[in-house]
Amino acid sequence: MAWGGAGKRRAMRFTTNRIVNPLVRRLHRLGITGGTALLETTGRRTGRARQTPVGNGLRGEEFWIVTEHGRHSSYVKNIEANPRVRVKVGRTWFDGTAHILEGDDPLERLRWLRRPANDTALRLVGTEHLVIRVDLD
Repeated sequence: MAWGGAGKRRAMRFTTNRIVNPLVRRLHRLGITGGTALLETTGRRTGRARQTPVGNGLRGEEFWIVTEHGRHSSYVKNIEANPRVRVKVGRTWFDGTAHILEGDDPLERLRWLRRPANDTALRLVGTEHLVIRVDLD
């Protein structure tokens, strides 16, 4: 499993939320995805659309996510409040329903997804992995 505690999570969330995610979102607008996708959830407090870069987990009619920080992630909290999401892969948006899979082994899921660069980074910065499956409409 992931290692580290609250201190590591704070440092990694700051880096991810303030530096990495804004850059990746900007690259997506330019059509450069680099193996990532955008997950759009509805903010549980604001009701506004929130886009979070995630590894491209599109496999058939499902989209798979392994989180970095489990239920500490805002997008996971948003999914718990409203599981209807959208996922952008390349230039295409897909609607779907997200399901948090408590019993799914995150490390085994990463091996199955086979995304070497993304999954290595996720293992290094993550503190609490959790698997989410999005059933696409």
